[in-house]
Amino acid sequence: MMKKSGFEKMVSQKNKNKGGYDDHQKPRNNRFLVNINIMGSAGPIRFVVNEKELVSGVIDTALKSYAGEGRLPVLGFDATNFLLYCANAGFDALSPLEPIGSLGSRNFVLCKKQVQSSKAAPQSELVSQKSNGGWKAWLNKSFSLKILSH
Repeated sequence: MMKKSGFEKMVSQKNKNKGGYDDHQKPRNNRFLVNINIMGSAGPIRFVVNEKELVSGVIDTALKSYAGEGRLPVLGFDATNFLLYCANAGFDALSPLEPIGSLGSRNFVLCKKQVQSSKAAPQSELVSQKSNGGWKAWLNKSFSLKILSH
């Protein structure tokens, strides 16, 4: 086994400090904390995800975490019945096949799809509430504190 020279050790240490890796290390997958607000629930679900995890996997994990905490209302476990939205973006649902890390967001809203009798595309609670101000108005209304005066 060959020993590294002083220069090689210095370069290896420099790469480690910069987040790089040498021949003996594997590249790290970046992980980050996500906050997922669920329509109708009291507060967000928080958990750590891998940046390469698909949106569908994040929805599945959120549903399992939600049920594991015994939250109400009961949502079920079928991730295909839900849509995930960026909290700070428009009203377009995220593609289930998109990596969660590619979005640049850490805050999301999970909505159950609305079943429609026609052949139109399914809507979520978010879209059906657009005329009432959308999910942001619902969220603000849900979290607003009412201060009673004497």
